[in-house]
Amino acid sequence: MHLDKLARLDLNLLVILQVLLEEQSVTRAAARLNVSQSALSKSLSRLRETLGDPLFSRTAHGLKPSAHALMLGQKLPPLLQEVYQLTLPPGFDPASSNRSFSFAMVESAYETLIPGFIGPLLAQAPNLRINSYMWSEKSISDLQLGQIDFGIDGIDLQPQSNFHIDNLPEGICHQTLFTDSQVCLVRQGHPLLALHQAGAWNIDAYLGVQHVQVRCEGSDWWALDYHLAEMGRQRSLCTTVPDFYGAASVCAHTDLVFTLPESFARHAIKLYPLVILPLPFDFIPLAYVLLWHQRNNADPGHQWIRDIICQSVSGAFGQPATPAAGLNSD
Repeated sequence: MHLDKLARLDLNLLVILQVLLEEQSVTRAAARLNVSQSALSKSLSRLRETLGDPLFSRTAHGLKPSAHALMLGQKLPPLLQEVYQLTLPPGFDPASSNRSFSFAMVESAYETLIPGFIGPLLAQAPNLRINSYMWSEKSISDLQLGQIDFGIDGIDLQPQSNFHIDNLPEGICHQTLFTDSQVCLVRQGHPLLALHQAGAWNIDAYLGVQHVQVRCEGSDWWALDYHLAEMGRQRSLCTTVPDFYGAASVCAHTDLVFTLPESFARHAIKLYPLVILPLPFDFIPLAYVLLWHQRNNADPGHQWIRDIICQSVSGAFGQPATPAAGLNSD
């Protein structure tokens, strides 16, 4: 190792390079780093000189990384994470720690999971800062880049699913918290309730009514819809909304049917005049999983939080969390 050459490198430049790679805009990167655009441009010039590469070219849509910059972008997140961990004290003392941790969670997890673990977590570590965000189509990328520490997502256990529990992106580890089934919500007094009592609640009746659907990660279709399509069947999705509460409210005031995980349905019937009906055909369960990047496997703080989450969920749902697994981490 050429320590004399490394000593001449300003490590802050690597942080700036990482932010530029993520934002691909001098304006956004400068705002995020709380520096002026001119100061950031000077740092970019120093980076180009130090690394012997133009790194970025300007386009109408922002900065376009060079091939060398993209290669560095693959190596920088784990490198910067290791440098960051060098600055942390040995071990992790929850009672005195003032570290920050960030989560991205699917909407249903906020009501069904976070109330169970946020209390025990902050009771033992009152000075922690917890930042939470809604799960989106870019959350896995944020985990890989180190933008968030943890993700909680609902993953279909259907083997053909594109986002399958055994086919997660490189470096992403997971632990299954609990499994859930899909059920239907209808308003009180809905005609389908009489149909169910008469023993005529079946797939034809289900497909014969209109449905409200929540858009998840930018898609109107859920795994259930792809499952039906394989059978040559299709639901009538006449209304799509951005969140579960909106769908439950629409369902309570119309004859639309809302299909959703049972854990959130149990919460919704406490807030709205709704009734749970079983899904009238067999369908694979949903797994709620805790996700993190393998670079944080040995971090004591991360380990402690993972244990708190798994213990609280196990106590709430009576399902022991499955052993953690690192996927595609060779």
